[in-house]
Amino acid sequence: MKPADTLRFALQAAAGYPLRTFLMVLAMAIGVAAVVVLTALGDGARRYVVDEFAALGSNLVIVLPGRSETGGFSPINAITNTPRDLTVEDGEALARAPAVRRVAPIVVGTSEAAFGGALRDVTLVGTTAEYFAIRGLKLAQGRPLPAEAPHAAVAVIGAKLQAELFGSTPAVGQVLRIGDRRFRVIGVLGQTGQGLGMNADEIVILPVAQAQAMFNTNTLFRLLIEAKSRAAIPAAKAQATELIKARHDGEEDFTVITQDAVLATFDRILSTLTYGVAGIAAISLGVAGILVMNVMLVAVTQRTAEIGLLKALGAEGTAIRNAFLAEAALLSATGALAGYLLGELGAWGLRSALPALPAFPPAWAVAAAFLTALATGLLFGVLPARRAARLDPVAALMRH
Repeated sequence: MKPADTLRFALQAAAGYPLRTFLMVLAMAIGVAAVVVLTALGDGARRYVVDEFAALGSNLVIVLPGRSETGGFSPINAITNTPRDLTVEDGEALARAPAVRRVAPIVVGTSEAAFGGALRDVTLVGTTAEYFAIRGLKLAQGRPLPAEAPHAAVAVIGAKLQAELFGSTPAVGQVLRIGDRRFRVIGVLGQTGQGLGMNADEIVILPVAQAQAMFNTNTLFRLLIEAKSRAAIPAAKAQATELIKARHDGEEDFTVITQDAVLATFDRILSTLTYGVAGIAAISLGVAGILVMNVMLVAVTQRTAEIGLLKALGAEGTAIRNAFLAEAALLSATGALAGYLLGELGAWGLRSALPALPAFPPAWAVAAAFLTALATGLLFGVLPARRAARLDPVAALMRH
């Protein structure tokens, strides 16, 4: 048979048994849709984390108090080691390191903010003027924290706080009560949104000395370091480790991490997760292939007389086999296309329900789902096709 005749035979066979055709297409569609939706979810989570870390700033090195590694308990270490907290002085020392451009000490806490009759809980970030440049924060009104007056009772507030506490009243220049202290608002941040658990639209940024006085502490939550360039990140990390270790009497009672290292770790974990869920979803394609085989075997039995007639008219076994394989490929391709459309619909639903999640299926997952669906359909269609090709025409006609 010519290729056109083979395709026409496959189309007529599919149209002649609509329920059987629907079941096969549905099975393939569910498998492909599962791959598309689950990989969109996994890859969306990966891109969300990467974007959130990228929004923190560029060329970042972060110093955390305490060691993140565990090396077992030693009574000698428990007696001799005296871990120290991070201090503003540590940050000032780091600012003089050759590979460092900026350093921002950070203190974080919560309190109540009030203006007029409005009152609400807020997250406080105590830091310096360098924090705005490191984080790339933009101001909608006013100015950032003053570098020349690090102890001033001033504050920069988020856009949502400005709307909730001040309404239509201009916030800049007003006095805001936070806890039992009063601060003059000198700036309002532009709208930023949620980022790694902290909504910049709802924070109040204070000078670090004021925040430490409010929380009765002289320690820091973090030290943010901006290296002079991406190439200088390893040098900045090494210099930070050396300087703080020297200031802490040789004790490495802190942890220095880089933004790139954190991103690489999350990227690796979430990419592995995406591949894992894709593999789990692909199992459904195997199940669909088994259904294809079973239904095609039934089709061979139902069409025994038709096959016998074709062979009696001179059709070769190869042509019969190709016809059945073409039918399996056609149904698998149709199911894959329907599954892709269903998967895209599901990914759109995820993006609608979770606007912050960029749930777009990766191109490799879509291509893999299509190819796997076709390969599965053809693989499991081989046995029925071979059985049809081997039928004896006389015996097949006698069964009619």
